[in-house]
Amino acid sequence: MFPRKKKNRTGTISVVDKSWGGFKEIKNFDVAKTEEEADRLYAKAAEWVRRYGGQQEIDFVQSSIVQQEFLESERVLNNISAVVLNGPQQILNQVYDSIGFNRIRDEVLRHLVIARICQPSSKSATADYLKSYFHEDVSLDQIHRYMDKLYNKQRELVQQISVEHTGKILGGSIGLMFYDVTSLYFETGIQDELRTNGFSKDGKTAASASSHTRSTRNCNALLHYTGELTSAWTG
Repeated sequence: MFPRKKKNRTGTISVVDKSWGGFKEIKNFDVAKTEEEADRLYAKAAEWVRRYGGQQEIDFVQSSIVQQEFLESERVLNNISAVVLNGPQQILNQVYDSIGFNRIRDEVLRHLVIARICQPSSKSATADYLKSYFHEDVSLDQIHRYMDKLYNKQRELVQQISVEHTGKILGGSIGLMFYDVTSLYFETGIQDELRTNGFSKDGKTAASASSHTRSTRNCNALLHYTGELTSAWTG
């Protein structure tokens, strides 16, 4: 293919092909009315041939840059030894610090708290989860030892930080409500503002049941579990 300017009064500029003996018009680039317009259309036709013709020009400079970028990308990917999906860890680290738990200079607590939020499970499964997803090497023995340390040495500080943060987000006034939802109840025939006739799971509708509900305000003492901390874990 090559550009051609017809030697006629119209001055037609086109791209033609002569591979099969005769001229075959491939693309027409309009009619030139002046010499300047003819040169412009001819240059446009020549550019079209370079871009869409059978033998195209190779940009060795640009190709070299692309090749270098490809090799560098391949080198970086080949040196990746592990992929850590720690997006939740990055977010929860900020929350953990904003509450104030970073005052406890022990990273095991941080890892256990974040793992408990992301994947609540046994201590053994937590150790595996931290290793697999966050690339944190916290062994099961470390967790066992730390639970004792937390209960014996850091419990009061954890409670203090929790109360201070709760008071901060509630404007300094902490209100607590205790509501017993177990099947334990007391029957009575007397109704008042706390006791009314209602549905009974045992099919008893005549007697009113008193659920154990209590609300208090301006409570600055922390309610916490006083038994063994390890009993909160399963497995």
